[in-house]
Amino acid sequence: MTALTDSLGPHAGFILASYGAAVIILAGLTLSILRDHRAQKRALDALEQRGAGRRSGREAS
Repeated sequence: MTALTDSLGPHAGFILASYGAAVIILAGLTLSILRDHRAQKRALDALEQRGAGRRSGREAS
């Protein structure tokens, strides 16, 4: 670890914190997208169960 911080120079803390923040933000966005996808899929399944068909022409199951 010291070799990494030594190679990054005096701004190693800022650089590593920036990478850490980017990783946390990307993980949060990914989780948010996955949660929204599941919610949209549940809503679509509920609509199909109520008889609403898709515009693409597939029949509701």
